[in-house]
Amino acid sequence: MRQRLLQWYAEQGRDLPWRRTHDPYAIWISEIMLQQTQVKTVIPYYTRWLESLPTIADLAVADQNQVLKLWQGLGYYARARHLHQAAQQMMTHHQGEFPHTLPEVLALPGIGRTTAGGILSAAFNQPISILDGNVKRVLTRLIALKRPVKKASKQLWHISDQVLDPVQPGVFNQALMDLGATVCLPRTPDCGACPCSDFCRAFQQNMQNELPMREEKAPIPHKSIGVAVIWNEAGQILIDRRPPSGLLGGLWEFPGGKIEPGETVEDCIRREIQEELGIEVEVGDRLISLDHAYSHFRVTLNVHHCRHLSGEPQPIECDEIRWVSLDELDQYPFPAANVQIIDALKQNAAQ
Repeated sequence: MRQRLLQWYAEQGRDLPWRRTHDPYAIWISEIMLQQTQVKTVIPYYTRWLESLPTIADLAVADQNQVLKLWQGLGYYARARHLHQAAQQMMTHHQGEFPHTLPEVLALPGIGRTTAGGILSAAFNQPISILDGNVKRVLTRLIALKRPVKKASKQLWHISDQVLDPVQPGVFNQALMDLGATVCLPRTPDCGACPCSDFCRAFQQNMQNELPMREEKAPIPHKSIGVAVIWNEAGQILIDRRPPSGLLGGLWEFPGGKIEPGETVEDCIRREIQEELGIEVEVGDRLISLDHAYSHFRVTLNVHHCRHLSGEPQPIECDEIRWVSLDELDQYPFPAANVQIIDALKQNAAQ
C-alpha cells in the first residue's frame, strides 16, 4: 500500500509552494495557516507572509499589529499570536533555530501533535506520523471504522504510526493528506482513482459513503450585536483594540456589544459605549447589518453611525483606543466582519 500511495503521489501529488523547501520555518508557517483553511486560500497569505517575515528572527521582532495585519482574513487569530510567541521563544531558548525534537516542538505555543509531525517529517524526514482531518478520513475508511472518529483517536493514531513509511515519512505524510484532499473526499470519494482501494475495507464493504460516521451537532448559538461607528467633530472614527488573549485577541474593532433581551439596538449601543469607553454618544442612522459565522456561534452586527457627545474615551474594557481617519483604517488589523463595515463606510464616503 505504501508503494502504491507513493507512486500515485509522485504522479498526482499537488505542487504546493511549501513542498519546494525543507526550511522548517516556512513549513511551520504553512502548517499553521492550513489548519481549518483551504489550500487555495492559504497560498497568497503564505507568499505575503514570507516576503514580509522571511525568518524566525524577523517574526520574533515584528510588531503584533504587523503580524495580525498579515493574518487578517484567515480567521482563528490565536494562531497568529502563537506564531509570534513561538518565534520569540525560539530566539530565547533555541538560538533562533527551529527545534529538532518532538518534545521541544510540542512545547511551543500553538503546536499540537499533527502539526509537529508535519513539520518534523517534511523538514527533517523524521518518522513521525500525523492525523489531520484528511488523514482521519482515509484511515477510517481503510479499516472501516464503525464508530465516531472523536471516540477513536487513540486507535487512529496507532494506525497512522503503523502505516507511516519509515524511509520517506515526510513524502508519505504529504501523500496521505493529498489522497484525502483530492480522492478520498468527504462526499462521493473517487474510489476508482484511489491507489489504496485494494486495501480499503470500506470500499470492499461498499461503505465508503457512510464513513466516517457523522455525529449529531448541537445548534449553533446566535448573538445580535450593536456596533457603533463613533465620529468626532474632526471627522475621525473611534476604534479600540481587544485584549491580547481570547477570541480575536489583539485585533482592532468598532466598539459595541450584545443586545440584551428587550433592548433596542440604539439602547444597547448607548449602554455598551458608556460601559466600554465611558462616553456619551448620540446614535444616528443605521450603516449596515451583516451576519458572520464563527466556528461555534454566529452573530448579526447592527451597525449605526454615532456622534460623540461628551466624556473622554477610556480603554475600560479594551487595551487601547484611537481616533483615526477613514483612510487610516486600512493600517490596522480588523476581524473579517469589521472589514465589511469599513467597506460600507468607504462606499458611503464615495457617494
